[in-house]
Amino acid sequence: MTDKIVAKTKENKYFSAVGRRKSAIAQVRIFPKGTGNIEVNKKKFVDYFNEALLQEKINEPLKLVGLDGKLDITVKVIGGGKTGQAEAVRHGISRALQIMDTELRKTLKVAGFLKRDARVKERKKPGLRRARRAPQWAKR
Repeated sequence: MTDKIVAKTKENKYFSAVGRRKSAIAQVRIFPKGTGNIEVNKKKFVDYFNEALLQEKINEPLKLVGLDGKLDITVKVIGGGKTGQAEAVRHGISRALQIMDTELRKTLKVAGFLKRDARVKERKKPGLRRARRAPQWAKR
């Protein structure tokens, strides 16, 4: 994979991964010795993703492996809308957790968090109103 496996700062060791969904890209860093702080684009993730459903999506992999509130996570996310960004963050967290502890891979894979959801909006075609919507046909 092209993910950075481990990087070291002065005393902090972190695990880094990239998550993607639609046109959103999330760079995730997981710090194992933490207190449960999640920071997205230098804001608290509760402020950045202010809908409860999006917050749940981000916490799903952490709750699944039992590390909710035990890790510090920093995320840089660009592109797409809020839902796509939240799912990109979830994908990135899952991939970083897998790098941190390879035993978590099976649990995360069964839940479907390691698979990149590649569905994107189809492009508009010439002569059509949208990607597939043709103009209304008139007999006369």
